[in-house]
Amino acid sequence: MRFSFWPNPSQSYTDVKQLAQHVEKTGWDGFWYADHFMPNAANTHVPWPEAWITLAAIGAGVPRLRIGTLVTGNTYRHPAVLAKMAVTLDHISQGRVVLGLGSGWQENEHQQYGIEFGSVGERLEKLDEACRVIKALFANHESSFTGKYYQLENATLEPKPLQKNLPLMIGGGGEKVTLRITAAHADEWNVWGTVDTLRHKMRVLDEHCADLGRDPTTIQRSAVALLFMSEDQKILDQARAGASERPSIIGTPDEVKDIVQAYAEAGVDELIVPDFTLGPTEAKLQTLDTFIQHVAGR
Repeated sequence: MRFSFWPNPSQSYTDVKQLAQHVEKTGWDGFWYADHFMPNAANTHVPWPEAWITLAAIGAGVPRLRIGTLVTGNTYRHPAVLAKMAVTLDHISQGRVVLGLGSGWQENEHQQYGIEFGSVGERLEKLDEACRVIKALFANHESSFTGKYYQLENATLEPKPLQKNLPLMIGGGGEKVTLRITAAHADEWNVWGTVDTLRHKMRVLDEHCADLGRDPTTIQRSAVALLFMSEDQKILDQARAGASERPSIIGTPDEVKDIVQAYAEAGVDELIVPDFTLGPTEAKLQTLDTFIQHVAGR
C-alpha cells in the first residue's frame, strides 16, 4: 500500500513546501493538493494558493514524491488546456504526475468567478467528455472530437507525457454515474470513506467494469479519511463523538495500524492522509512521523 499526504490548502507555500520536503525524506509515497480557489465557507477571505502552480513548484523542488490534484474540478478549465498543464508538469517533475479529476461541486467559487456551474447531470456529462478528450490528446498524434460540450479539430498536444501512461484519477463516489465514468476511463479512483464504505463502493465499481468489459484490476483504488491518532483517550473520545461529519481513522497508533491493515485487505492501494486534524506544526510532524514509522512500517 502507498501512503500519501494532503496538506490543508490554506497554508502558506513556505509551510507546504516544508511539509512536502519532510514527508519525502521520511518515506511517504505521494503528495496531493486540493484544486479549489477558496474555502467552501461563508468567509472566503482566506489565503488560498492555486493548486497547479503550487504543484509545479513542489514538483520542481521535491524530487521523489508522486504529485497530483485531489481533485481538479472539470468545470474550471477546458480539458485540452488541463491536459497541456498536466503534461507540462509531468515533464517538470520527471514523470511523477497523476491527473486527479472530478465533476466539480463547490458552488461558491463558480458564483464568485462567473464559472458556469450547471446541474449535477450536466457536470457529469462534461466529466465523461473531458476524460475522452484528455485521453485522446495524451495518446494521439492528432485528435478530433465532437461532443455536446467540447470540440477538438485535428488537435495536437506536444510534447506527450513523459510517463508512458500519465494516470487519470477520477475522484468521487456516485454509484450510478461517477463510478461508471471511472470504470470507462480512469487509471485510478479516489473516494472519502471508511473501510466499509470502500468495500461497498469497490463492489459497485467492479460491477460497472464487468458491464463495460473492463478488467477491474487495472484501476488503482485510493481512500481518504481524517486521522485522529493519540494515546490520550479523551482526545479519541472527542474525535469519535464528531466522527459522523467525515470518514475518520481514530485510535492509538496500534489501533490505527489495525484499521489501515483493514483498508489494505479491502483492496485499497493508496491511503491519503490529510493534515486537517493534526494540529500545529510540531504536533503535526510528530503524528506524521509516528504514522509512517509505526503504522506504515517505513
